[in-house]
Amino acid sequence: MKQIQSVKGMEDLLPERAPAWQYVEASIAEVAERYGYREIRFPILEQTELFKRSIGEVTDIVEKEMYTFDDRNGLSLTLRPEGTASCVRAAEEHGLLYNQTQKLWYTGPMFRYEKPQKGRLRQFHQFGFEAFGMVGPDVDAELLIMLARLWRELGILDDVELQLNNLGTSDARARFRADLVMYLQERAEQLDEDSRRRLTTNPLRILDSKVPSTQDLLDGAPSLPDYLDDESIAHFAGLRRFLDAAGMSYIVNPRLVRGLDYYSNTVFEWVTTKLGAQGTVCAGGRYDGLVEQLGGKPTPAVGCAMGIERLVLLLETLEVIPGSINDAVDVYLVAVGDVQAQAIALAETLRTELPYLRLVTHMGGGSFKSQMKKADKSGAQFALILGEDEVALKQVGIKPLRTEAPQQQVEQAQAACAIKGLLNE
Repeated sequence: MKQIQSVKGMEDLLPERAPAWQYVEASIAEVAERYGYREIRFPILEQTELFKRSIGEVTDIVEKEMYTFDDRNGLSLTLRPEGTASCVRAAEEHGLLYNQTQKLWYTGPMFRYEKPQKGRLRQFHQFGFEAFGMVGPDVDAELLIMLARLWRELGILDDVELQLNNLGTSDARARFRADLVMYLQERAEQLDEDSRRRLTTNPLRILDSKVPSTQDLLDGAPSLPDYLDDESIAHFAGLRRFLDAAGMSYIVNPRLVRGLDYYSNTVFEWVTTKLGAQGTVCAGGRYDGLVEQLGGKPTPAVGCAMGIERLVLLLETLEVIPGSINDAVDVYLVAVGDVQAQAIALAETLRTELPYLRLVTHMGGGSFKSQMKKADKSGAQFALILGEDEVALKQVGIKPLRTEAPQQQVEQAQAACAIKGLLNE
């Protein structure tokens, strides 16, 4: 019978890599909560209309990348391709945005049908941050400062670069877009194939093209900063003033755009050169019109998201994951002879007295030699040896597995204290 394998672009996370993920996820959540962000969870499945109205029907995501199907009642559903729209929907549906501010974070799998690459999968995992109800650039700045603190604590701050841009209002972008399209249509034959397609669907994304000839062509194109209104200019200047006061380093990239229609004013990306073409580590911006676009009252908002796969890959590439982050056990309990019941009881006593002890009790019998091999393979620091003689004497042996120190016999009642002392040496 043919073996069933995972779906292309949807990878398993094996136990050997899980500790790195747990370390990154715990670090992000801990920093977010220090800044007053609270966790929110929402479904993986949403009505397709949510993403068409938020992301934009002529974006690559909606046109080519969403996993969409009709349920048994004929309702069109989509596996969420990003988290912001779902977060807005959930917050608005449950009254979290009415006359109040909110700072929320979430994590979970997202789905896009793309060509699978290293650090870019069809099922990928994101951490997202969304702040609602605050109109000034101070919250934009705090979000970026919080991210810089996270990168510093993860050990990657020197290997990522913050790029900023000001997209202005939707009216300003509409005027810019019209002039940009006119300029590019006159030179369409000089554009790469992907940019020619975007010229009629999402022309602002052409600014983000990685094709050198297209970038050269854009040198003479209309410039978005020339179309910005005074309020947008003042907002961006305020953001830069806050970042400068905090000692943040950044560059202004006037060609930085986001692939989602709902962004306005501030947009940003943290990028790295350590991962090849997949260089964006975290991205986001302000989306003051999205809540209203999805049926709520006008609500200022700013947020961002980061891919966990790519972030873990960066930490692994830079070799900055702490060596203490592993899934090795502390103690392996070897049970020799007819003592399995006593071994299980002893293990439970130790887990009660030492709540953070990582202890594995050998199961399935076997010789002393075979059990000790498994104890060594487990990565444990110590083997606890319980045989019939130890049971009769109410003792247990403690044998170091990573040093040449001698085995010692201790009373079972003193085992927890002895183990704690040895682990803390």
